[in-house]
Amino acid sequence: MNVKPTVKSDIEIAQQSPMKPIIEIAEKLGINEDDLELFGRYKAKLTTESLKKIETKKSGKIILVTSINPTPAGEGKSTVTVGLGDAFTKIGKKAIIAMREPSLGPTMGVKGGATGGGYSQVLPMEDINLHFTGDLHAITTANNALAAFIDNHLQQGNQLQIDQRRIVWKRALDINDRALRKIVIGLGGPVQGVPREDGFDITVASEIMAVLCLATDLQNLKERLGRMVVAYNFDKQPVTVADLGVQGALTMLLKEAVKPNLVQTIEHTPAFIHGGPFANIAHGCNSVIATKTASKLADYVITEGGFGADLGAEKFLHIKARSAGIKPEAVVIVATIRALKMHGGVPKNDLGREDVHALTIGYSNLKKHIETIQSFGLPFVVAINRFITDTENEVNMLVDLCKQENIPVSLTEVWEKGGAGGVDLAHKLLDVIEKAESNFQPLYDLSDPLEDKILTIAQKVYGAEKVEFSPKAKKQLQDFDGFGWGHLPICMAKTQYSLSDDPTKLGRPTDFTITIRELKPSIGAGFIVALTGEVMTMPGLPKLPAALKMDVDENGKAIGLF
Repeated sequence: MNVKPTVKSDIEIAQQSPMKPIIEIAEKLGINEDDLELFGRYKAKLTTESLKKIETKKSGKIILVTSINPTPAGEGKSTVTVGLGDAFTKIGKKAIIAMREPSLGPTMGVKGGATGGGYSQVLPMEDINLHFTGDLHAITTANNALAAFIDNHLQQGNQLQIDQRRIVWKRALDINDRALRKIVIGLGGPVQGVPREDGFDITVASEIMAVLCLATDLQNLKERLGRMVVAYNFDKQPVTVADLGVQGALTMLLKEAVKPNLVQTIEHTPAFIHGGPFANIAHGCNSVIATKTASKLADYVITEGGFGADLGAEKFLHIKARSAGIKPEAVVIVATIRALKMHGGVPKNDLGREDVHALTIGYSNLKKHIETIQSFGLPFVVAINRFITDTENEVNMLVDLCKQENIPVSLTEVWEKGGAGGVDLAHKLLDVIEKAESNFQPLYDLSDPLEDKILTIAQKVYGAEKVEFSPKAKKQLQDFDGFGWGHLPICMAKTQYSLSDDPTKLGRPTDFTITIRELKPSIGAGFIVALTGEVMTMPGLPKLPAALKMDVDENGKAIGLF
């Protein structure tokens, strides 16, 4: 009788994997204990002094990991990021991984965790997925302190003549809670404040998160915080944090959170986990400080953008790279056969069946993301993240489809094999970096009008035919140009599930229109958000949240993070 082998869950693998003291991990990078602020044995922040000491070092090569449009079938972009870092270490290269911090909202809601998977994970998995070093709590506190300062200003005479109907700053909470999207505050009489409409964003959608992730140091953080627009006055002119005079207080609340966090993978490759703005709402990349610090400490930095290349990679290249002076050397585009079959029309429940025809149709989604990366002038490798249900016929078909068009491709098995499963991918990346020099070039100039920048992204990255602007958005385009914001890059808020702004249009939709319903200034972060479709800045929980499977045992060990 054949007994089917038991597959361990991600948390079981993580909890059974021995860790080295973080001091030892730091020593491999040339960082001594005095340069660390320890959070127990396995987590640490780098001190401000240590960051200054390495500023003049030569920068290593940055490799960006992105993917096709995600589906419920899973893509494993973070898993490939971690596995690739371990693969570089395995072949003798000095590598560091730079990733985002998970948000408690998706962790307790849908994802159940976001630290890679299988034998390609960052550790300590439980801590990183929960409170970690407190960065998200600090951002939440700073966000809500600012909200309190605004309402107190109204209560104490409103010297800045803020129009309470035009306050754009919301409160924040790092959990999915749809009931808080729209609320009324200040009820109960004169001593309880000024009544007005308000609402909550999830913490990772707060502009403070984006500001922290794009700041280059503490002073730059303070300057960016001061530029954030919180409201408009009765003359319809913007009111900023600097007008309120509280940028110093907010910086004080964030002075520890701005320092990057050092952890390790299962195979003890160093990893910086720092910052985590949503990619369908904000720019979706880990902090500039973490990425640049990693580049000073290693020869190769493996980092990722959120969701597919239409969101995370586009924003990494147009916003983060341009702002920070980063030039990526190559890109990894992660795809799974399961997800491509979904893009080819197969329902999630039928993905276990072989369907080469659907795979061939779904390949069009991968092809569009390849074209997008090529349009930026970047060399790339497609990583097929193999699942146990993939058949040989399906694998061979996808490899053949890529090879027919001279697309570099690697079958990657990092979930099952850790770094060993990504060695081929690492070698192919080194090959394309050597043979095809990066000619990175943004798709639009900052001097282009805001409307043209949006059109460029919609047509060149999404494949849209045209863009329509609501009357409100048209008025905002004029106003923002008048406020001197026309030179800023665009951050598109769009569904991650489709190249279009309709999440039901999978594959490679054609002849579609992107509708811009509203613009939102993120002047501290340094971009203008263009809102499309029904993207929520405060998600809701699903009918059966991942939290229902979570618990702790009698020793306090977490159960149900996956």
